[in-house]
Amino acid sequence: MITVIIRWIHQYSPKIEKRIRRHLRPTNDSWRVDETYIKVKGKWKYLYQAVDSGGDTSDFMLSSKRNRIAAKRFFKKALSSYHNQIPKVITIDKNPAYPPAIDELKNDKIRPKNVGI
Repeated sequence: MITVIIRWIHQYSPKIEKRIRRHLRPTNDSWRVDETYIKVKGKWKYLYQAVDSGGDTSDFMLSSKRNRIAAKRFFKKALSSYHNQIPKVITIDKNPAYPPAIDELKNDKIRPKNVGI
């Protein structure tokens, strides 16, 4: 019985998430981005998180690495979410992976050039 439930979750959860995302409350245009190191199922992972100035989570992502590729993937995911307003300002910490990732997003035309960092 448990395997049937797990199969159902794996099959239908992406479809449910896709339909629900557009009904989430919109975020505002000022984000703070940070990452932290947490343990998930016995393994250490980086939790990337974007929070708007109202304290609402814009998006989050788990990653096994803390590098430019993971940062770029997170920003790409957060900026493409339906419920997220394109931020005017993104406040980042001193993670050296963020500036190159943001520059690549500018070059790929995923992030608008008028967004301040």
